[in-house]
Order: sequence, then C-alpha cells, then structure tokens
Amino acid sequence: MLWGCFAAGVIGALHKIDAYFQSCGKMELTKREVEYVALSRDTTETDLKQRREIRSGTAFYIDQCAVRAATEGRILVLEGLEKAERNVLPVLNNLLENREMQLEDGRFLMSYQRYDKLLTEHTKEELDAWQIVRVSEDFRVIALGLPVPRYKGNPLDPPLRSRFQARDIYYLPFKVRATIPDQLLLSFATTLCSQQSSNLGLPDFPVDNLPPALTVLEHFPMLSSQQLVQRLYPYQAMLGKEGCTAVEGVLSRFELLDACQQPASSAVLKVAPANTEQPGQPGAQADVTVRITDKDITFQVPAGTKAPRPPNSNPAFISTPSHAQLLAEMVQSHLVKDMCLIGAKGCGKSVVAKEFAEMLGYSIEPVMLYQDMTARDLLQQRYTLANGDTAWRPSPLVTAAQEGKLLLLDGIHRVNLGTLSVLSRLLHDRELSLYDGSRLLRWDRYQALKEELQLTDEQLQERSIFPVHPSFRVLALAEPPVAGSSGQQWLGPELLTMFMFHNIQPLARAQETSLIQGLTPNVPKEAVEQLLHLTHNLRQTNDPTAQSLASSLSTRQLLRICRRLSQYPEESIAHAVNKACLSRFLPSLARSSLQKGLASCSIQDTQPDAEAHDHSCTVKDGVLTIGSVSAPVYNAGEKMKVPDVLFYDNAQGVGKNKIVDRFLHLLNRPREYLQLHRDTTVQTLTLQPSVRDGIIIYEDSPLVKAVKMGHILVIDEADKAPTNVTCILKTLVESGEMILADGRRIVSAERRPNTIAMHPDFRMLVLANRPGFPFLGNDFFGSLGDIFSCHAVDNPKPQAEFAMLKQYGPAVPDDTLHKLVAAFGELRAMADQGTITYPYSTREVVNIVKHLQRFPDEGLANVVRNVFDFDSYNKDTREVLIEALHKHGIPIGAKPSSVHLAKELPLPEVRMSGYWTTNQEGNARRKLLCPTETHPIDIKGPVFLRVQGYPCERQESRALSFTEEKATWQIPMSEVNIICDITTNNENKSTQQPHLLHTLESGDTVQCMELYDVFPRTISGVWQPFVTVAALGSPLEGQVVLHEEQSNTVLHLDVLTGAVRRLILSQEPEQPAPKASKWWSSSKEAQGGHKMCREFAYKNWLLFYKEGGNQLDVLDVLEGRVHTISLPINLSKVFLVAEDRWLLVESNTNKKFLLTKPMHMGAEDSGVCQLHSVSEDGVSTGHGANEMYVPQTVGSDQLPNENLSAALGQKIVSPNRLLSDTSSYARIIVGFPDLMSPNEVYSFKRDVDLSEMRGGDSGGQIFSRGGLKSSVAKRTNCVSLLSANQVVRALPPGQVPLKDIFPPDVTPPMTAAYLEVTDLNSKKLKYIPVPRSLSVSPYTSWISKVSDSDVLLAGLGSGGVVTVDMGGYVRLWETGLENLQRSLLEWRTMIGSEDGRPIQITVQRDSGLDVTAPKHGKVDPKNAPHVGGNQWAGGTGGRDTAGLGGKGGPYRLDAGHKVHQLSKAEIDAIPEDVRKAAREMGEKAFKARLKEIDMSEYDASTYERFSGNVRRQVQSLRIILDSLQAKGKERQWLKNQSLGELDDAKIIDGLTGEKAIYKRRGELDPELGSPQQKPKRLRVLADVSGSMYRFNGVDGRLERSMEAVCMVMEALESYEQKIKYDIVGHSGDGYDIELVRTDKVPKNNKQRLKVLKVWTQLHFTQPHISLLNPTGSTSFCLYPNQPHTITLNLTLPHTTPLYTTLPHSASHYPTQPHTIPLNLTLPKLTLPHITLLCLTLPHSNSHYLN
Repeated sequence: MLWGCFAAGVIGALHKIDAYFQSCGKMELTKREVEYVALSRDTTETDLKQRREIRSGTAFYIDQCAVRAATEGRILVLEGLEKAERNVLPVLNNLLENREMQLEDGRFLMSYQRYDKLLTEHTKEELDAWQIVRVSEDFRVIALGLPVPRYKGNPLDPPLRSRFQARDIYYLPFKVRATIPDQLLLSFATTLCSQQSSNLGLPDFPVDNLPPALTVLEHFPMLSSQQLVQRLYPYQAMLGKEGCTAVEGVLSRFELLDACQQPASSAVLKVAPANTEQPGQPGAQADVTVRITDKDITFQVPAGTKAPRPPNSNPAFISTPSHAQLLAEMVQSHLVKDMCLIGAKGCGKSVVAKEFAEMLGYSIEPVMLYQDMTARDLLQQRYTLANGDTAWRPSPLVTAAQEGKLLLLDGIHRVNLGTLSVLSRLLHDRELSLYDGSRLLRWDRYQALKEELQLTDEQLQERSIFPVHPSFRVLALAEPPVAGSSGQQWLGPELLTMFMFHNIQPLARAQETSLIQGLTPNVPKEAVEQLLHLTHNLRQTNDPTAQSLASSLSTRQLLRICRRLSQYPEESIAHAVNKACLSRFLPSLARSSLQKGLASCSIQDTQPDAEAHDHSCTVKDGVLTIGSVSAPVYNAGEKMKVPDVLFYDNAQGVGKNKIVDRFLHLLNRPREYLQLHRDTTVQTLTLQPSVRDGIIIYEDSPLVKAVKMGHILVIDEADKAPTNVTCILKTLVESGEMILADGRRIVSAERRPNTIAMHPDFRMLVLANRPGFPFLGNDFFGSLGDIFSCHAVDNPKPQAEFAMLKQYGPAVPDDTLHKLVAAFGELRAMADQGTITYPYSTREVVNIVKHLQRFPDEGLANVVRNVFDFDSYNKDTREVLIEALHKHGIPIGAKPSSVHLAKELPLPEVRMSGYWTTNQEGNARRKLLCPTETHPIDIKGPVFLRVQGYPCERQESRALSFTEEKATWQIPMSEVNIICDITTNNENKSTQQPHLLHTLESGDTVQCMELYDVFPRTISGVWQPFVTVAALGSPLEGQVVLHEEQSNTVLHLDVLTGAVRRLILSQEPEQPAPKASKWWSSSKEAQGGHKMCREFAYKNWLLFYKEGGNQLDVLDVLEGRVHTISLPINLSKVFLVAEDRWLLVESNTNKKFLLTKPMHMGAEDSGVCQLHSVSEDGVSTGHGANEMYVPQTVGSDQLPNENLSAALGQKIVSPNRLLSDTSSYARIIVGFPDLMSPNEVYSFKRDVDLSEMRGGDSGGQIFSRGGLKSSVAKRTNCVSLLSANQVVRALPPGQVPLKDIFPPDVTPPMTAAYLEVTDLNSKKLKYIPVPRSLSVSPYTSWISKVSDSDVLLAGLGSGGVVTVDMGGYVRLWETGLENLQRSLLEWRTMIGSEDGRPIQITVQRDSGLDVTAPKHGKVDPKNAPHVGGNQWAGGTGGRDTAGLGGKGGPYRLDAGHKVHQLSKAEIDAIPEDVRKAAREMGEKAFKARLKEIDMSEYDASTYERFSGNVRRQVQSLRIILDSLQAKGKERQWLKNQSLGELDDAKIIDGLTGEKAIYKRRGELDPELGSPQQKPKRLRVLADVSGSMYRFNGVDGRLERSMEAVCMVMEALESYEQKIKYDIVGHSGDGYDIELVRTDKVPKNNKQRLKVLKVWTQLHFTQPHISLLNPTGSTSFCLYPNQPHTITLNLTLPHTTPLYTTLPHSASHYPTQPHTIPLNLTLPKLTLPHITLLCLTLPHSNSHYLN
C-alpha cells in the first residue's frame, strides 16, 4: 500500500504533476479531494497541524491541512519540501509511518486499523470521549520537491526521507514535445536542460514557458528567436562572460543567433476596448495595435477595470524610441504571461510600469518587497476584531488578484526565494490557498465549479472559495542580478519559470537628452550636454571604479540635478555631480576617477566658496531669507514639536542633527523624530502594535503621524537599519504610497476607504553616516541615495570651527582653541585614512571647550583625557593619539617640572672701549661729496613659472617638555639641494635653495618655485651660485627679490602668481658669463662678489654694491628706479644704520665712513650725498690705542631707552646702535649715527676672537685637490633683537665652550650648531643646541661657503629667531625673556596644576637591607601579594627578584598587586656591580626569548629596521580587518523561537497561546545550497628583478618594497581563516618565484625575516647586471666576515678621472679611451648582511661592467 510518495524532479516538470492532481479535485479520474500547502521557510508546525483562533474570548483550535487531510481521507500535497526549515517537517513523521499524531487540543489521531479494532471492543461514544480520531484509509501524502544539492534548499532529513517512496519526474521526452512547431527552439531548450549545461553552472531553461512564448511567435512571426529567448532566458543579464559565450554558442549551433540584426522597431499605436465585453467587466479585453517595422498588427490582450488610455497621451511621460519599443514588447508578453522588468536603479522601471498600466486601464497595486518579508506578509495578516476575536486580513496581493488589478512587486530581487515560492501556484495556475482556509481559483475553474454545483457567488464565498479576476496580472521589478554573487544572484531556475523577462537598457544619449529636456524645459542646454557627456563616459568605460560612479548618476538622479539647475542656473555642474556622488566620502581612487572624468568633459567647479557668500538668516514679514533664498515661515499648529536648539550663527558644521533642527526652527516646522537601529523592522518603522483590553491596537509611528499632519519626518541613523528595511521608503518617496501593517494605506492623492491621505506639507529628512570605513554601517546611500537629494555635511573648516568654539568658550585662549582645531582636524583625517577607528567629531571638541570655559584652571592636557581615555588601554591607538596631540602642542603626559631651558652663563662686564667720531671739517666735506644719478630700471619678462604647493605640517616642539624651541617644519629637500638663504616677513618665512624658492606661510602649505632655467649659467665647470632673498612690504606683500651674488642677477618674483621678472640695474651692456678655467680653481672667489643690503626691504627699496667696487645702486622697487651713488673709496661692507645714514667700510684699510643722504632721493636737492670719515679712538685706560674691527651686523634702528639703560647699567637717553663682531659678544655705540660729537663705544669682550677658533665638524673647511683649505662663509648668521635686547648667533660646536655648558661626565649631543644668545638685560649668555639634520648633503664645500655652521639664521618678530638647517628643517625659537616667561606660564596652564586631592599616597621607607644578586625568584602558586623581601617573583618593594617598586631585580614583573615603592634614594644606592648583573640578566632573558624562535639579536635589529618603518600602517590595516571581521560576525534575528524577545509580528499568535512567538539574536546559518563562504585569496606580487637592487640607492625602491611585504605579513597574521595569501616574485628568471606559500605563511619575526633574506638573495643571483646608470654608480654585495677580491674592467673615455674611496684607491687620468683593470682586495670585514660597495664615476656617459 502506498503510504506516501515523494516526487523529485527538475523545475517545470513538477508543475505538470501538481496541476494534474489539482485538476483531480472531485471530478476527473480519481475523483479525490486535495489539501494543498506550499511550504516556505516561514512554515511552522501550526501551519501543518492546528492553529489557535479566538472566538468570543475563548481560544479554539482549528485543524490545518495535514489534520484535515488525515481525517477527511484527502490527498495532502506538500509542495516545496526543500524550502521548509529542517525542524518543521518531522512533526509529520509519526503520521506518515503509523498514521498517529497527538494534537494540541488533546485529540489523538489513530490509524484506521487500530481504531476499527478498538471499535469492536468499545462504543464510538467511548472513543469520542477518549478524544480518539480515526485516520482515513484513503489518506495519502504526496510531497513535491527539488533534488538538493543540485538546487538550493534543505536536504531531506533522513527519518523523513525514509518514510517516502521516490519517483523522479524529468522533462517530457523530446519526442513527446516534438509537437511544438519550432523544433530549433525546442532543441535549444532541451540542450540547456542537459547535465552538461548544469556542469557549466547554467540555470535550467524554463521549458514550460515555451508554449506561451510560441503563442507570441504565432501572433508576431517577424520576431527573432533570439529576442524570444531573451524574454524566457535573460542570459545576458544573469550570466557572466563565460556563461553568455556558452549560451550564444548553443544559439549559433541551432541557427538562432541573430544578434547582428537590430530588434525590429516596434511601438504601440492604439489601445481601445474590445467589443466583446464592457470595460471594467470580468474578462474585459483591449484591442491593441502594434506597429512592427512597417506592419500594423492588432490583437486582443487582457485589460484592466478602467477605460484604457491612448498611448503617448500622458504629458508626464516622455516617450523615447527605446521606451516605445519596450512597451510594445511588454504588451506582447502581457498576452500570455506575467512579466518581470530588470533594470538598474533609477532607470525608470516604475515609470514604465505605470505607463503600461494606464495604457491598458489597470489600477496598480504596489507591493514593496523586502528581505525579511514572510509568506504571511505576502498573503494574509492576522488581526483582532473589535470584540477581541482573531481574524485574517487579506493582503494587497490577494485583493489585487480578486479585483483584477496589476500587482506591482517592487524589489523581487530582495525577497527570499523560499518566501516567494508561495506565489508559484498563483503565477502558474492562478490558484492560491490562504491561511484562513480560503481558496482562490482560476476564473474558468471557478465558473465550472459554480455551474456544476449550481451555487451562487455568495454561497461559494461562504465556503471560502473566491475567483481570481481574469484581468489580474503580475509585473515584477528587479535590479540586475550579479553573476557569481551568492547573495545578489537572485535569478535562478525557479524564478525563470514564473515570468517573462524584459531588460531595460540604459537610454542612449540622444534619448536621455530629449527625456530630460522634455521634463525640465528650463534647464540650460549646455548643462545637459555636459552632464550627459560625463554620465555616458562613466557608463561606457571599462574601469570598474568609474562604472560604480555611474550608478550614482542614474536617470532619476540626472532629472533631479537638472530640475535644480533649472531653478538655480548659477549652480556649478561639478558641484551638483560631486553632491550626487557624495564625492567627499568616496575612496581616494574613486574620487580621483570622478575628478578625471569631470576634467575630460571640461566640467569645472565654478561654485564660489561658501565662505564668500552671505548666508545670514533673517525673518521679515513671515518670510525666512538665507542668503539669496527665501521661503515662507510655517504657521505651526503644534508649537511643542518645533525644535529649538542652541546654534551659533556663522558656525558651520556643528553636526547633522543641529543643522536640521536649526533649519526647522527657522522655518517653524514641526518635527517627528524616528531613530533607526539594527533591530528596526518594517513593522516598527510604520506602526507599533500593542494589546489593550485583549485587542491588538496599532499605534501610529512618527512616520505615519508626519504623513497625516504634514510635519517634517526626521529619520536619524538611517544607515544603522538594514537596507532591506529602509527600502520600503522608496514607494513612499517616489509615488507617495505605502501599505501599513494594519491594512491601511498611505496614498498621495485620491481618497479611498481605509486610506491615509498624505498631507501636501509632508517632507522627509534622512540623516545617515557616510558609507564605508570606519562607520561600517549599511549602505543606505547605495540602496536609496538616488531617490533623495543628498548633501554631505563635512567636518567644519578650521576657521569655521574656531569661530564656533570661540562662541562656546569666549574665555578660552585663542592659542588653545587653535591647537584643538588643528589636533582634531588631523585625527579626523587619520580616521578617514583608517589609521584610527574612531572618527572624532565636533561634539567632542565642543565638550572640551565647554569644560575649559567652566573650569579655566584645569589644564588642557588633563581635560582632553575626557575624550581620549576611552583609548587609554589600546597601546597602538594611544601612541597615535599622543603623537598627534604632541604634534599640535597639547602637552598630554607632560609634567609642570619638565622645563629644559639652556644653561645660563655670566656675560663679561661691559667696558667702554673707545670712541667713534664723525668728522665734519669744511675741507673734508667739500672733498667727499658723492654724485648721484637716477635712471629707470630695465625689466625683462614676466615669465610665469609653476608654483607648486606641498603639505608642510607644523610640529609643536613643547609637547613633553618646555624648551626654547617652539615649532618645526620640514620643507621638501632632495640631496642635490642646499639652503642658501632665509628671510622673514611677519609670519611668512622664505628659504632659498640655489634653484628653488620655498615660501612657508603660517598655514600648512609650503609654496615652491623652480628656478633652474632662470639664472644664467657659466659655460663649463661646477656652478655654485649664492642667492640672497629679500621679502618686500606693503603694497607688494607676497613678492620677493632674489639676488645672485656672482652674476649680479636680480629677479623679482611674485610667489602667488609665479610671475618672474629680471631687473637690469646697470645701463651698461651685460658682460658674458666668464668661462671657468678649472672647476677646482678659486679664481672666482678672489674677484669679489656683488652684495645686497635688505634691511629696508619692507619699505620696498634695496641697496646693491660690489666688494671692492666704488658705487652704490639703490633700487626703488615700487617706482622702478635705480639711484647710483659714486664713491671715492672702494667698498668692503655696507651697513644701513638708518634710512638716510649708511656705514661704509673701506676694502683695504677697514676704515669706516658714514654716508648721509636725503630721505627721498627724488627731491630737488638729491644730487648730493655726503661722505664723512669715522675715526676710532681708544680710551686712555689701556684698551689699545686704536682698535680696528670689522662689524658683522649693525642695527638699523636704536635700542629702546630702557634696554639701553639696562645694558649699560646707567640711566641714559641717547641715539645708539647695537653692533656685533667676532671679537665681542656685543658693542653699543652711544650717540651714533645722529650725534657728531665723539660717540662712546661700550663692549662686551670675548676672551678669544671667533675668527681664531676652530670651527669643529661643520667649520668652514673644505677638501680640495690642493689639500685642506679654509673658506670664508658668506652668511654671518647673527641677528640683533632690539626689543628683547639680545644678540643671537649661530655658531659651530667648535666655537662653543662645551665644558662650561655640560658636566664632565656628559657627552655633548650631536648638533648642527648652537644658538648663542647674548641677553644684555639680564647680562646672561646661553647656548641653545640646534638638533642635527637627519640627512647629509654631499655638497660639503658648497655649504661651507654659505655658512660656517649647518644652519642659517633670521630674526622673527620681537623675541625670536628662525633657523633652517641643510636638511630642510625650519625651527622656530623663542629667546626673548619676556616671551619665554609668558609662554612658560601658558604651557603650565595647559598642563594644569595638581588640585590637592589625594590621588596617590607615596610612603618613603628604607628597608634597611642591601641587595645581593639579581634573580627571577620563586613563583607563588597562590599569587599572594608579597611586600619586601627577596624570595618571591612578582612582589613589590623588595630586592633582588623580578617585581615592581623594589631594587636590584633583573627586570620588571607585574603580578597584579598593589605596588609598594622603595624610595629613589635607596634605589640609587644599589652598587654598580649589582646593577650590571641585573642588566645582564635582563639581556639574557631577552636573548632567551629570541632563542625560542631561533633569532639572533642582530636578526632582531635587522627585522626591526623594516618592521619599524611600517608599524603605523600595520596597525591601520589590522584595525580595518578587525572591523570587517566584526561586521561579518554581526548576529541576525532568528524568528519563530520558543525563547527570547517577543516578536511584534507574533503578538496575535501569542494571544491565542502559540509558543514560537519569540525572536532572538544568533548567527544565521548560511542558506543551504548557497556557495560556501571561503577565505579570500590574496596574491602579493613582488618585483625581484635586478633593477630593484640596482636603483635602490637612488630611490630606495627595494627597501620600500620589502617594507610593504613586511607590512602584509605582519598585518595578516592570525587572519588566516579570513584571508589566504601567498607571495611570489617576478623577474627576468620567471614570473612565479615562490617566496611564501599559502599553506606555510610565516608565523613569527624569524620566519618573516627569512622571507626578506630570500628576497635579497634573489637580487644577487641575477645572471648579469651590466648597465651602469648615467651617474656611473654600481653596487656589489659583500658578505660579512670574509675577505673579498673584486676585479673590474672598466672602459673609460679619455676625459674621465677615476676616484675611488676604497682602502686601495687609485686615480687615473688617461689621454685616450682604454681599459683599466682595477683589483681591489678588501680585508676581512665585520659588515651587516647587506653591504653596498659603491664606485662612482663622475661622467654622464654609460659604462659597461664586464
């Protein structure tokens, strides 16, 4: 006897047997009744056995299909066995095998054999009393299912499977189907259903859809077969490249491939009601006339219940040829089958569907599908009546089927296939069984049943049988499937059988243009052209990054942009595109791709800067005006819902919420607020169910309230909710419709029963975090971004943020606010880059400022901990934060006592050393008149050079301690550049390299101009120019003058525009540049150079003279004139001591003269300048009769009277000048230059003249071919700070008394120079060390001619100087005493003082015991605290053992106990031998740890060299991997649970007593049949070719590549389960040189170092590295501890001298080309593993190494 049958077969074949059994109802063949249930993933036990319903306040059990079939003797058909969850179907096991089942209401189902046997012994009344129910002997179960694993689904549970007998039902044989007219099409379909096709991964062809397709072909014989195949089997949309090739191969095999032909153009010409039925009556048809090519065909199709509308009569629908073609094809498919439109988001699917419906007179029933939608949501929902009884409400899908509407299933790609399968019977057979027992029958079956039973419609409806309207059709909308994706490849074999498919292709450019111009007629035509040019370029490119951007520029988004442009034509297209794509938040690669696309389409961002606009807000006469936009102020009925928030005007970027609240406050608009989270469901988004008096009451959510009242709905944190939940907003935004859980419907226009009319004032504002890292929310923008107008709220700009913070904290110092703004700006940038995970917002910095405003005495370093202590236990993050805060001068971690100012030494007493007397005798005056000539300057140019900006970040130097150094910058330098000069102008610093000008402003950018082609070059030889730079003043700010001293070239530069002009001072013809005799000769230096005096450059005039010359050229830059003054003496130096008085020094005698001139050279008496000799007389007290000295600097202004009095120790008011020279610290000439009487000279004498002292390491000494030679530096490096009463010099270490500065046992640090600060107020002298440059320039001789130390010096402001070293480090120094005191007070205020609370109690105690020898100590198994003693490891306050707070232990060991600290005095008293032993023991422990991984200390340091450089990047990468892993492991809701939280959707089931009404969080098992989640595969390809090693010395490419590989290996450690990687190398030897295997990745530093070593060996084993680069450098590998002999054969041109700096050097000066054998034998050397031996040939030709 057949108890149960399982029919397993392929898709399509099953529907035949299914339909066969359905038609068996009670009439045909077996005359059997059927109970049918479509299983889905939502099917529960209650759907099969019994369900509770409440009637009159009492719960009753209602038998379900399995129980009804068993008791009534029906056939139970279970369809979709593989769809049900595995724990559901076993409830039928006993019913299947023994025909027994215990029911929930207490009854017991018993097999008919046992029941009949009991009936012989007992009466039926007794059995009924015992609640025993007989199972009919006619009861049978037929289960229909798909074979798993070929198809997706759950495999059969073994106990369940054993209870069935199986029958495989395959496709009908080809011979049986041979009646189909189109044999080729049938052959094609059969081929795609073969096993070979399945092996290729191709889904089965829907063979059952061939008959309706052939019906279309009968009506339209001119259609191509391939077009028809595309509707049945849209392979181009659902398959990848290989799949499409396979399908087209089969099409070609059967001569069905006609892709070369364009689809026949078609359009719907006419739609009219057919004469057969009245419009709106069941069975209504419409006559449709379609023109295909030149032929008109009229046919009848089902029509809706409304009158059809003629095509192209809707003014809101702009018809294009592609849309007309699509509508005609849809009408053809509508003749026979339901349809599915596939197209990208925003391409117009909904609009086409609406036009199609209206054209055929259909009413649309939109149903928005979402991922968590259940079968109940699709078919019926439970609700309670007014008396508390439970009932079932039909869904819109069911009402649409009954009323003959067009059911629009929007988002069929989102819903789970297991849920959608419940519609399979409705779509195939137009029949449906509902949860309340109702059945929908196909119209013809319903009519036949009605006639057979002679029943009326009312009588059938009482029996819960309803007809499906014959006009009912389903139109599904979906986005294209993603081939190969487990989650987005939704189009499978089962769905293929349900619909005919139409693919909406993107519009052609011309059609999209006409569409946009038709819908937005006022948009500028040029704007549309540019916009579409960009969009179509992005769509057609092969770059996947650019293609992803095209999805943000859908047709819907383009229409929105154009509507805005038609309203605001002045808006920039680039701005609109950037806003639509949210370019601010795109990854850098995508952003650059977008900018490149904009540039290629000539779209420039002409949007003016937002800060330049007036955005002031005013409300006048009920109208709000912001800038140039006005809107009426709303008359709100509910004032309490209008937000009122603290908001500071002109302070942009305070956050999304505050901006929205402020916006609504200004408009006086009431707000409804809805915050989403990960637990938000579709139900909670719309309605909130609750139980009141036993009745389910649905309370309106804020969304529904806002729709009703016309309020603004603010949806916050939209990215936190799953996108399958938020997607239901699409229909509300697009069409103004939404179906609520209680059956009501939101509609935009027409009022119908049970609807909510959308208020015309309703608007929606959605707030979401930007997509991507580090927020890792759901991609709300990607899913729904194009239906909203998107605005990116970026972090505020520094100026705006400062203005805002100033309003929050008006008493907080500006400097503190600037530091906070800069620090937080950098932290946000680091969060964008992934270096840190937390994106620090403006909210945190506002809280800090509020705190400082409220508690001004608390230090900034302490207050910022309110924000950063969250990360205090994350070591890597803490280091990053501290570094960033220190960089911007926030001294977190510093102590008030950390003040490290330079040591002060006493200054020698001031003594009067002589007199200066300015001679004014009559005869002398007549003799020393100097004629003056004036002529305009000749200007060549301008030429415009490129001004390139480089990021140049300021690094504050007072992070952990307070020193004179204030801040540093690093300007871009290469090893071929040196610093020539530095000057300052207010807050700008300019540094001059010989061919580069760098301008450093107070911001974070350095402007660089290359001047290689501007200065004239010598014909041959080595050219070493010396350039002086002068910064001009108002109105020429931002302009400088450059003077090259050898060629006397004067250039005028505008550093903003890049304009360069050459100023010709002399009217004499230019002399050609002299040829250099030999590059090593010093003839140029003997000639004497030209000099520029720039003391009054800020007044826009400069003075030029030549050393040894006898004329002065005064350049007036503003007037463009040169005044030439002829002199009777030859000049050595000129000092501008005042604007009208200059001190001249004669070249041979060093005699001094004072030149006086009129203040304005252009005055009438300007022809005369007077030269007065200055005689120097000694004092009678014995300083020497006539001391002659040459000044280095002379002040151009006088010391203030109080400074003069302080310096001389007496009250004095007099003109004066501060002078410096090599023999004194400073000299003051009282009365000079204004008084003609003898001027007293006061000196602070040095013990030794600086010119007689050794310069030290950086002194002015260079090597030349002739031997050691001294050079005079051109820069004096001495400045006078008059307001601070200081003279500051930069001295080389050899000229500094290091013994007086440092204690005897302290080694002085390696420095570039010392700043000698002579303070005449305090009479103190101090030497401030300038740190040594990190890079060393090869041009030592050139540098020595520039400066006698490695730094250049310039004054800055009143109490500071700025230095720049040869490595490009610019340092800012504070030397003035008042400035230092003020800064120290601010610094200590930032740190804050201790507030006296007992934070820590330190007990100083002396143990009285001495140390013996270090040891680890015993390990206490109980880990009890041990204080003192020397026995236990991990103790505190003891001695000898490893622990904390004690003395003499080998290393620290924390056992987690309270620390008892010994006094520092006792710790310091430990003997040196014990200290040494402790250190040795610590080193031994370190070596032991290295030995565990077999790693030497040298290996550890070698590996650290690579690892240390990428530690920050490793940390960033691991942060991203951690976040992604956490995202991947995020738990999901598991429904139908017996424990957990109450599921709102199951409240009614809970009322009836159901158990599985809970939900709980858990890890969702992957859907069965879906591809297994495997680790990502990553292959790192490394270049191991010889060129990497060869050019490593040039650009460090090999080391950087090795660091990158080191970063990958370290970052991916412990992520092997997520990412499998290997590393291979490629070179001339091969492309797959194995470095790291997937199954053998390095686990520790030793193994990673081994990989790097193997890599380096690959470079050394290349077959040959023969070509030397043009600089003539080559490299060899030396291995340590081995003697080496190297033989080179070099073919050299005859002009090439050869220098080697190896132990055995040789020099050759060949006279003709020849080959030199050079044998170099190196001794046994102890070298690192990788040592480069470099041989440099100073020639530009290439040489070959044999």
